[in-house]
Amino acid sequence: MGIAPRLGSKVFYKIGEVSQLTELPAYVLRFWESQFSFLKPKKSRGNQRLYVQRDIETALEIKRMLYDEGHTLEGVKRYWVRRGRASSRLLRPKEMAKKLRGDLQAILKIIDTHMR
Repeated sequence: MGIAPRLGSKVFYKIGEVSQLTELPAYVLRFWESQFSFLKPKKSRGNQRLYVQRDIETALEIKRMLYDEGHTLEGVKRYWVRRGRASSRLLRPKEMAKKLRGDLQAILKIIDTHMR
């Protein structure tokens, strides 16, 4: 395989690339998708998972909480539920703009892929 891409150098990352970047097996990433409703990568027409930078950052944070800090899976879920409620109400304009920009880039990439 080639060198893993630098985070932020592309819009979409396949699960193998995310696995290399996060140093997590692909099956762990797929399991976390089933456990955390907000970790849902887009799917290509070929049904491949397409992660955006925000998904990778989320996976890295979950990894840190589970492996480095020793939280349980249930504890991490509770944290994200609380964080999701608070962050949706208190998103700063810069954070909102960054989130929307990432979402729009992902949408444009999907549209571009379907137009070919």
